[in-house]
Amino acid sequence: MPSSHKVAGPKGLDAVPTKKARKPTTPTSEKQDSRSGNLTQVILESISEGVFTIDDDWFVTSFNRAAEEITGVDREEAIGKHCWDVLRSNMCERNCALKRSMEQGGSFLDTATSIINSEQNRIPVVVCTSPLKDQDGRIVGGVETFRDMSMVEDLRRELEGRDQVGEMVSRSPLMHKIFRVLDQVALSDCTVLIGGETGTGKELMARTLHQRSHRSAKPFVAINCGALPESLLEAELFGYKAGAFTGAVKDKPGRFAQAAGGTILLDEIGDTTPAFQVRLLRVLQERRVQPLGGTEEEAVDVRILAASNKDLKHLISTGGFREDLFYRLNVVGLDLPALRQRKEDIPALVDSFITRINHLRGTEVSGINQEALALLMAYDFPGNIRELQNILEHATVLCPDGILEPHCLPEAFQPERRSLRPTDSMDEARQATEARIITQALKEHRYNKAATARSLGIHKATLYRKIKRLGLALTDKP
Repeated sequence: MPSSHKVAGPKGLDAVPTKKARKPTTPTSEKQDSRSGNLTQVILESISEGVFTIDDDWFVTSFNRAAEEITGVDREEAIGKHCWDVLRSNMCERNCALKRSMEQGGSFLDTATSIINSEQNRIPVVVCTSPLKDQDGRIVGGVETFRDMSMVEDLRRELEGRDQVGEMVSRSPLMHKIFRVLDQVALSDCTVLIGGETGTGKELMARTLHQRSHRSAKPFVAINCGALPESLLEAELFGYKAGAFTGAVKDKPGRFAQAAGGTILLDEIGDTTPAFQVRLLRVLQERRVQPLGGTEEEAVDVRILAASNKDLKHLISTGGFREDLFYRLNVVGLDLPALRQRKEDIPALVDSFITRINHLRGTEVSGINQEALALLMAYDFPGNIRELQNILEHATVLCPDGILEPHCLPEAFQPERRSLRPTDSMDEARQATEARIITQALKEHRYNKAATARSLGIHKATLYRKIKRLGLALTDKP
């Protein structure tokens, strides 16, 4: 500033700076802004949460150090790109929290979602979003913070590990009995016969046995034996040579050859014919197959698992299944209980399916409310776990975000919901549901209290207290 220039003094008088006065090079407000900006930058670089900002065209304008570490994307690479190209979140296409913040002018806190990092791995995160405004209050962009929840999810899985084996989730004593021997069975390489009603997860059990065996790096091949006629089933399993039948213009390996070194699942084995059973018995005995139209047998190195929703012992008594084949298959038998026998698993299965559906479809369902869960708990599920999964897929189509409520469930559940009196409280509804579940369990176990308590996953004394509190009958006699 030139010495002849005068500045206003504190009393409104003109004053000339003395030699001791410092020559200002930057207005005070600019210095403060600069210091504030530097401090903000230091803070953003120091925190463990990822932070990025965008302009009103959705281009990334800033990207902090933690954002680089969580996503694996360098700052220079991220800035100037659209945010969805950087984060690739499962909520980018719909229900974007940052978009809602910019449209509604408010903040959204702790939205659970996931992103895909630079190594194509899914990272669970919790995001918070807010709009960015200029001095006139106009929205000119947005800011998002996101926190890596991988350690929290890993800890949750560790704590719940005893209730989960592979993709199978259960708190039922009936399933835990199977879980306890599963690794031994998987490593034994023996033939296993898996029983259970349709939809109980027999193929999932077979895949789990394969994945936990020493054959896990080799193929897993499943075939539904009941879906094919006998001649076609043999061709599919054993393969055929060129000219074996009309249309066979070249050799084709069968499913046994495709599963070489791995595992083959013969699903619905109870639906096969006695003639086919004879040929399969020979394969089990000799570990060799002869393709249709071939003259020589071929050795196969494959583990054989079989599954059936039918009572094979009953079929043996009626001549529908060979007894010698049954004993060849049933070296170890695993019988999966129906879902109505393990209703304590429904809440955990619901959570598991919602998480899976969110990941596959990009929905943002955060859970299910108590009334809707009570309706599911009161249902018998003739289609078992597969039916429960279909019900939840239906519900997420109607209600793709937020909490699943009774109106999201299929129409079959609505009459039960309407049967509850409007004056019923949620506590009364839960008690009614609990009474139905316990009564059904008592009937299934012929009113054996110890067996009933085990099936419900509660102590016998707890069962007695509930029976007394709910006023339930202790016998089926009037």
